Amino acid sequence: MITVLQTNEFVKWLKRLKDVEARARILVRIRRLSLTENFGDAKSVGDGVYEMRIEHGPGYRLYYARRDNAVVLLLIGGDKSSQQRDIAKAKKLNLEYR
Repeated sequence: MITVLQTNEFVKWLKRLKDVEARARILVRIRRLSLTENFGDAKSVGDGVYEMRIEHGPGYRLYYARRDNAVVLLLIGGDKSSQQRDIAKAKKLNLEYR
């Protein structure tokens, strides 16, 4: 089982998300990750930050960092249109939360 922690930035982003179905899919994905340790469609974006893709709507992304074998820190979320800005912000947050 993986412990999934969320930054304040991630929580704010998720609460502001107007797409109710997307929010539900994201919450299911987080729950599945914590129970099965299955990251699904995910890849490294560099500097210890990873991107988990949610195939819904505009292509939502969850940016996270691994803290050890049992902890994942969700840094920030976004979608395909803001991907480069979100990656830069996630890398900055990853350094701040070390």
